[in-house]
Amino acid sequence: MPELILALDVLDGDLARGIALKVAPHIQAIKVGYPLVLAEGLGVVKDLAGFGLPLIADFKVADIPNTTRLITERVFLAGFHAVICHGFVGDDSVDACVSTAREYGGEVYVVAEMSHPGAAQFFTGDTPGRLAAICISSGADGIIAPATRPEHVAALRGIVGRKRILSPGVGAQGGDARTVAGLVDGIIVGRAIYEAADPVQAARDYAATCR
Repeated sequence: MPELILALDVLDGDLARGIALKVAPHIQAIKVGYPLVLAEGLGVVKDLAGFGLPLIADFKVADIPNTTRLITERVFLAGFHAVICHGFVGDDSVDACVSTAREYGGEVYVVAEMSHPGAAQFFTGDTPGRLAAICISSGADGIIAPATRPEHVAALRGIVGRKRILSPGVGAQGGDARTVAGLVDGIIVGRAIYEAADPVQAARDYAATCR
């Protein structure tokens, strides 16, 4: 049964806290990206931590190993439980992310493929599989794989085995939660919840799909 993860990509801290307060009983984690952190600062993480849910830093870290280490340190010192990084920068950078995360008891997820249409320009052929393999070799906790391409998720499951797969693209981007629910460990939903006329009911409906 996959977890329901809220992608909280809003720009206002009060709005973010209000949404989280309403839907917290129906979700298992909150994913926070650059939009909210750049708008409100890392202090917003402490506020969201008050809901008692794991916080995932969707920073898609993609840099040289030393810079990756510095970013990862700040992520976990701020109070995040997990960080997302890109694998295309190479195994040395992913290794730096994983080893730093382990110092803080944190998790790392490697992007194997993104969910938007433009991702098909470069995440082609065996590239997603090669990125998933870096997750294995680095000892990362899992991968990010797109709900918008469920057949790719199925193929990647065959590579990562019992490693966790978190799947974005559900709702606003056209991915169907029911289609990937049996393939993944976490379904990531953002706008389809927080822009819904009734965010609580939307969260309930997606939570029911995950059961």
